[in-house]
Amino acid sequence: MAQTPVGFFKEVTDELKKVVWPTKEEVIRLTGVVILVSVIVGLFLGGADFILTKLVEVLILRR
Repeated sequence: MAQTPVGFFKEVTDELKKVVWPTKEEVIRLTGVVILVSVIVGLFLGGADFILTKLVEVLILRR
C-alpha cells in the first residue's frame, strides 16, 4: 500500500500497464451496441409511457 503520493502514482502506473485496452474496431462495435440498446430501451419506455398515459386519460374521462 502506497504511503506517499509518489508511491501511489507508481502503483497506478504499474496497474495501468496490466490493462488490456480494446482495439479501435472493438470500441466502434461496442459503441454501436450501446447506442442500439439505448434506442431500443428508449422506444420501449416511450411506448409504455404513451400507452399508460392514454390509459389513465381514458379512465379519468370515463367518470
